[in-house]
Amino acid sequence: MNIIWFNELDSTNNAILNDKLSLKDRSVYATVHQTAGKGQRGNKWESAKGENLTFSILFKPERLKAEKQFEISEAVTLGIVDYLRSKGIEAKIKWPNDIYVGDKKICGILIENSVSEGLISHSVVGIGVNVNQTLFLSDAPNPVSMANITGERYNINKELVLLTEYIEAEYDAVNDDTEKRYLDSLYRINEWHEYIDRTSETRFKGKITGVDKTARLVLLTENGEKRAFAFKEVAYCI
Repeated sequence: MNIIWFNELDSTNNAILNDKLSLKDRSVYATVHQTAGKGQRGNKWESAKGENLTFSILFKPERLKAEKQFEISEAVTLGIVDYLRSKGIEAKIKWPNDIYVGDKKICGILIENSVSEGLISHSVVGIGVNVNQTLFLSDAPNPVSMANITGERYNINKELVLLTEYIEAEYDAVNDDTEKRYLDSLYRINEWHEYIDRTSETRFKGKITGVDKTARLVLLTENGEKRAFAFKEVAYCI
C-alpha cells in the first residue's frame, strides 16, 4: 500500500474522499493528529496527538457487487485481529466492525462505500487504533490501548506499515472461508448476554449465532426465536 503521512487532518476519511479520483487503489492517508475523526453513529474518535494510528485506506474494487460489500468489512477486521494477535493481544470483532479486547474497545472502523451500477466503485475504510495512549479524556465508556495491555510503547510509523500488510493480505485472500473466520472471531459469539432492541427500546437476553446474507446480526432469544438486526437496531449491554 502507498502510505502518505500528514501532520494534521480534520478527518482522514474526508481527505481521502476529496482526493479519490486522483489516487490509486490501496492508497493510505495517515495523520499524526486528527482533529475531527469520525466514528459510527456520528460519534467522534478521541486520539491524542502522535500516540495512535489514525488512517484511511482507499479501495477501488474491480468487480465487487454491492451485495458483497460486507466482504470488505470482514477482510479489514480480520486483518486487524491478525495484527493484534501478532502482538500477543487476543482481540475479537464486535459486529459489524469494532475491535474489542475483553469488554474494551481498542479499534474503531468507519467504512464508507460508493455504489455505481450495482458495483462498489470505491470504499474508504477509516481506522483508529489505540496504540500508545494510556489516558482517555472523552466520555467513551470503555477504551483501551495496546500500551495499556502490553506495557510497551510502539513506533507508530512502523506499526502502520505492518498493520496495512495484514489488512492487505486478508483483502487479497477473501474466499469462502472468510465468512467462517469472521464469525469465529466475533465478540460474544454463542454466548448468552443481554441486549437492547433499539426499535422498541426493550431489553432481552440472547445469543449471537451469526450474520445473515444482508450482514444483519442474528441472535437466538431465550424463547427460541431467531431475530436479525440491522446496524443501529440492537445495542450490547456491557
